[in-house]
Amino acid sequence: MYRLGINTGFAVNRYTDPKSWCALVNKCNVNNVQLTADLINPSLPDYIIEDQINQINYWRKLYNIEISSTFTGAFTRLNHLTHPDEDIRKYWINWFKKFADITVKLGCNTMGSHFGILTTKDYNDAKTFKKRKVEAINLWHDIADYGKNIGLKQIIWEPMSVGREFGETIEKCAILQHELNENAPIPFKICLDVDHGDISSNNSDDYDPYKWLEAFSQSSPVIHLKQSSANKNGHWPFTKEYNETGKIIPYKVLQILKNNKISDVDLILELSFKEREPWDSSIETCLIESSAFWRKHL
Repeated sequence: MYRLGINTGFAVNRYTDPKSWCALVNKCNVNNVQLTADLINPSLPDYIIEDQINQINYWRKLYNIEISSTFTGAFTRLNHLTHPDEDIRKYWINWFKKFADITVKLGCNTMGSHFGILTTKDYNDAKTFKKRKVEAINLWHDIADYGKNIGLKQIIWEPMSVGREFGETIEKCAILQHELNENAPIPFKICLDVDHGDISSNNSDDYDPYKWLEAFSQSSPVIHLKQSSANKNGHWPFTKEYNETGKIIPYKVLQILKNNKISDVDLILELSFKEREPWDSSIETCLIESSAFWRKHL
């Protein structure tokens, strides 16, 4: 089944209470959500987290919304498990374990994030790069082991667009995907983003969304959708204006999934909006139009 969903990144500092964002998701005729940590950060005190979990569960059930995965978001797009400071890495291990707790309490068995982000200094030192990568794989396995014991079925990670953030080319993504799954307690799958990939690569496949889909759709239970331009400079909505020039065409995406015999995938609209007008006042319209655009193709 191809399930259309919405990532809650759009809601950051705009729709902070569960009632509001659940109502908007319902308005889009969508009942599948990828919940970002910006809306329920594991760093908050336990009593606040429990209250937020109760509110989210109440409103999502009222609107018949399933949280199919959780993911890091704009406020947590940080170095985390590849931070150069050991104490900070330890903090993030506990953070992700708490995020796993939250995930399961929301009736979900899939948690995700980017793999890690290196500092410029660490990225430019080959020895340190390798060390941080190996450390992070081991830390992810520690988190996965914890998650397995509380009900997580898989962890998803997102290939990015620059070397510091990992998985920026098809080859490097494939290598890291293999390394992550060696002796892993639970499967590590990919959250594939059609707008990612290294545009400076000498291989044009590395910034061709359809080549990424061909290569990894069988390993990607979740796909991030947004309209994309040649320079990949925005999380554009699927509105008439952007669809005229954008290169993400539903038919082509779906045809690759069918060719690869993919029958079960979450197609998640990951749209973000600048704190500028007219963007800030057009979020609901863009979400509703983007959802309708994809629904007619599914």
